[in-house]
Amino acid sequence: MLRRKPTRLELKLDDIEEFESIRKDLESRKKQREEADAAAAGEEAAAAAAAAAMALGTDHKSREQMINDRIGYKPQPKAGGRAAHFGTFEF
Repeated sequence: MLRRKPTRLELKLDDIEEFESIRKDLESRKKQREEADAAAAGEEAAAAAAAAAMALGTDHKSREQMINDRIGYKPQPKAGGRAAHFGTFEF
C-alpha cells in the first residue's frame, strides 16, 4: 500500500453558511412533517377507536383464534385452583 501525506482540509465561511442554511431548512421540514403527522394521527386514532369499540366484543376471540391457528398454537386448558399454581402446598 502506498503512503501519502495527509490532505489539508480548510473550512471556509461559505461552507459554514451553506451548512447552517441547509440545517435550518431540514429542521423546518421536520417540524412541518411532525405537525402534519400529529394531526393525521389524531384523526386516525379517533376513527380507529370508534371502529375498535364496535368490533372489540365480537372480533376479539375470533382474532385471537385466527392468530393461534396461523402460528400453530393450540392452548391447553389450565387447571384451576390455588393448588394447581403452587403444587401440593396449601395456604
